[in-house]
Amino acid sequence: MNILLIEDEKKVASFIKKGLEKESYQVTLSYDGVDGLSKATSGEFGLVILDNMLPKMDGLTLLSQLREAGNQVPVLMLTAKSETTDIVTGLDTGADDYLAKPFAFAELLARVRVLIRHSVQSRGSDIRYANLRIDPVDHKVWRDQTEIKLSEQEYSILAYLTRNAERPVSRKEIVDNCWREPCSMFSNIIDVYVNYLRKKIDAPFSPKLIHTVRGHGFVLKEK
Repeated sequence: MNILLIEDEKKVASFIKKGLEKESYQVTLSYDGVDGLSKATSGEFGLVILDNMLPKMDGLTLLSQLREAGNQVPVLMLTAKSETTDIVTGLDTGADDYLAKPFAFAELLARVRVLIRHSVQSRGSDIRYANLRIDPVDHKVWRDQTEIKLSEQEYSILAYLTRNAERPVSRKEIVDNCWREPCSMFSNIIDVYVNYLRKKIDAPFSPKLIHTVRGHGFVLKEK
């Protein structure tokens, strides 16, 4: 699960990011409302954790614009304000949940799990493209009726490509969204893992789905 954390307090953002990554979530950071809105509308994230007090654009304005654009990604709002009127305003604007600072990380994690579980249930648990099927809860993959065993890194890349099917994905995007450890986009490790995927996902099956976009990256599509 890719999570977007929009929080301008860098120490707080780092604390949340490290905690979530220990729970095997992938976390992308944004430190202001304008950049956060741009990232949130990309369709790359399954959950947004949004601070209310942000530079350039406040959290409520960001949330309002996100919902007006038809984006229904689950949003957990964080705020130093705990008055009932502020909570009601946030929920009315389109937040799915609300957590006042300071908070215990265990409570944040519990709320994240609930929002993700409800989101998966509401949109159906499987991700499908052609005869490829992915279960994002149990990290299982099939081509037709054949289950394919993947490593966690292979699964992460395949799930990201599938969620962005028919859109060319750059190597930098793959690094940013699929690697928890530092990885250079100029190393050949990305190509190595994509080659592993092709051997498991494409070589024994038809149609071929993973294609190279020369000079850019990769795309998952029926050719």
